[in-house]
Amino acid sequence: HRSRKLLEELGRLSSFSSCSLYILYKLHLAVYSVLSPADLKKDFQVKMCNGCVQKEYPDRGNTCLENGSYLMNYLGCANCHQRDFVLISNKATEDDDGEEIVTYDHVCKNCDHIIARHEYTFSVVDEYQEYTMLCMLCGKAEDSISVLPDDPRQSAPLF
Repeated sequence: HRSRKLLEELGRLSSFSSCSLYILYKLHLAVYSVLSPADLKKDFQVKMCNGCVQKEYPDRGNTCLENGSYLMNYLGCANCHQRDFVLISNKATEDDDGEEIVTYDHVCKNCDHIIARHEYTFSVVDEYQEYTMLCMLCGKAEDSISVLPDDPRQSAPLF
């Protein structure tokens, strides 16, 4: 009964997604030893939806996507078992002390299942534009580009 009451209380908080509520609920059950660690891990593997992607967080080198989806890594929706378009929802852009942060959800077109959460960052550090991407579907990547016409890192040594 305490767990159900906690879940109802958390449900009143509009800033939490249903997935976040579910995770908090499961962690609560684990803390109170209702679930074993093995059950908790098994349950999260399904709920965190690694079933929709071929490879979790693939290395994308320096390919950082500000928007869009890496469909080559998309198996199909683990919820409705359809392989259709991936929509972008809940897109938000935030400026945090000179760093631009773009976040959004990759969502199944047919059942609104959240496939992955995408985060892209852009900042200028010294004389370089820095880009990062982290997403279960699109992968992880970093890039750095000089703001100068000639990148000092690319110049040939004088000797």
